[in-house]
Amino acid sequence: MTCGNGAKVTYGGNCRPYTRPYYRRIMQTTGTPTHNWAGNITFGAERVHRPASLDELRQTVAGARRVRALGTGHSFNRIADTDDDQVLVDGLPRRVEVDPAAGTVTVGAGLRYAEVAAALHEAGFALANLASLPHISVAGSVATGTHGSGDGQQGLASAVAALELVGPEGDLVRLARDTDPDRFPGAVVNLGALGVVTALTLDVEPAFDVAQWVWTGVPLDAVAADFDAVTGAAYSVSTFTDWGSGLGTVVLKRRVDRDGAGHPGENWLGGTLARGQWHPIAGMPADFCTRQEGVPGPSHERLPHFRPEFTPSKGEELQSELFLPRAQAPAAFAALRGLGDALGPVLQVSEVRTIAADELWLSPAQGRDSIGVHFTWIRDPAAVTPVLAAVEERLLPLGARPHWGKLTTAAPEEIAARFPRLDDFRALARDLDPVGRFRNAYVDALLG
Repeated sequence: MTCGNGAKVTYGGNCRPYTRPYYRRIMQTTGTPTHNWAGNITFGAERVHRPASLDELRQTVAGARRVRALGTGHSFNRIADTDDDQVLVDGLPRRVEVDPAAGTVTVGAGLRYAEVAAALHEAGFALANLASLPHISVAGSVATGTHGSGDGQQGLASAVAALELVGPEGDLVRLARDTDPDRFPGAVVNLGALGVVTALTLDVEPAFDVAQWVWTGVPLDAVAADFDAVTGAAYSVSTFTDWGSGLGTVVLKRRVDRDGAGHPGENWLGGTLARGQWHPIAGMPADFCTRQEGVPGPSHERLPHFRPEFTPSKGEELQSELFLPRAQAPAAFAALRGLGDALGPVLQVSEVRTIAADELWLSPAQGRDSIGVHFTWIRDPAAVTPVLAAVEERLLPLGARPHWGKLTTAAPEEIAARFPRLDDFRALARDLDPVGRFRNAYVDALLG
């Protein structure tokens, strides 16, 4: 089957290439600065490359002193920065190869979740979990431990069954869940420190439908008091709030084949069932969000909060996120409500979601069921930083782990101490990249 979504799709033995015109199929090497998605980071790369083939990428890596890969740039710190060579992976071959017998899909590193999910749906399959922004690249999301939501859903990286990467000498490396059980759990969430990932093989399942509803004006006391019942009410549940008003908005995304197509009531949790579309950030067009009001639709058109053809979230923003043990949810709610006055001037919205435990070494949910407390800030680092520091002063003692790709005021050694398998990852990085080709200041500070 061939899907006209900008990707080469293999399914049932037939394939045909399709290329969108805005993807340039030539090798580029420039000194032009690149920026991250939010524009708060200007990367310091001396050279920027966009290889159009695996061979071009191998040559670039082998000839570099240090090299870092960049996907869609949806990171808010300097994890993708470098003083040397930066590789943009969106020019690499655009693979979406479905293996129905294995229940997997192999995708090119430069593809975004929106592209992969649409191709899978056309082939009759789906990913079990998706990020709130389908605009972000699969490889970058996996490398930084990005997640979706749901009591029974692990982070996005847990869907990875194998990954292909270019090593420090331009060598080709493949690591798989079934053939490399000792190293694979350390290689998936890899911070870009093991090589340039060129493709990932992901678990898929038959396509399914989701319906979502929104309740506004929900007392946060009601969410905190029965947190397990709230988050267990649907396949995916999010609570949005400003922490100062004492109220939140709860979004339920129910999987129709498992949860049914009904909802728990017009005034569930003391809130009001929304009529019409709702956007989490005031003033943004509600049509930018995926369809609500309980209208069932394909999972890739409901599980993300935002539609891929529109600006996700707000764009003019900074982000941070902290992952806490699930049992700390009531304490986290109380701590953040106590900071409501400080948060008000700099916070656009905060979101609370749940993530199931996994055993990937650098996953923020490694070894424990977790809640993710996300903050969308105004794009003013000077104003945001002291407030973020106050947030972390209260949440880090509760066992919080910062998101690898977002802002934090925690020192690298403090972050490192929160990941029990980090020493194992250090050893793996020395093994796969003994010359430190894929390091930068961020990775050096973390790994030593």
